[in-house]
Amino acid sequence: MKWINHQIVTGVAMYAITDDLLLASASVLGAVIPDKIEGNPWQKRRPWRWNLTHRGWSHCPIIYLLLMGAIYLGVGRETLVSVSTIFLMQLGIAFLAGAVFHIIEDAFCGKVPLVTPSHKIGIRLFKVGTVGEYLFAIACVLLIYALKVYI
Repeated sequence: MKWINHQIVTGVAMYAITDDLLLASASVLGAVIPDKIEGNPWQKRRPWRWNLTHRGWSHCPIIYLLLMGAIYLGVGRETLVSVSTIFLMQLGIAFLAGAVFHIIEDAFCGKVPLVTPSHKIGIRLFKVGTVGEYLFAIACVLLIYALKVYI
């Protein structure tokens, strides 16, 4: 998916889950991290080779989930935790959740690694950059809104 669609769908989903605009904003920033780690394909010498390495380790959800757990457990072990520490923990987890949302969203337009880059899962409902992608993003936003309102 295009970054803008990752950011919109992730931000709407996180806001629906948390009712917190700051946590939703942190997840929007994290929603581009898996692609950002791989770098810009147009800055490389051979941009056509980027697709061969795209969705590798940076798109492995286990890494982000383990980091989220480490943040949670690291703060949870302290007996006296300040409000600012809890706030930073929540922001960090929301940021990493944005990366997990990115990977889930990418699984609808191709394959992503589940545990290792050699074991990928996913379906291809649309091609990136097509009208289908934008319709998918709109459908996700409407579904999230409907779930939030009616459940």
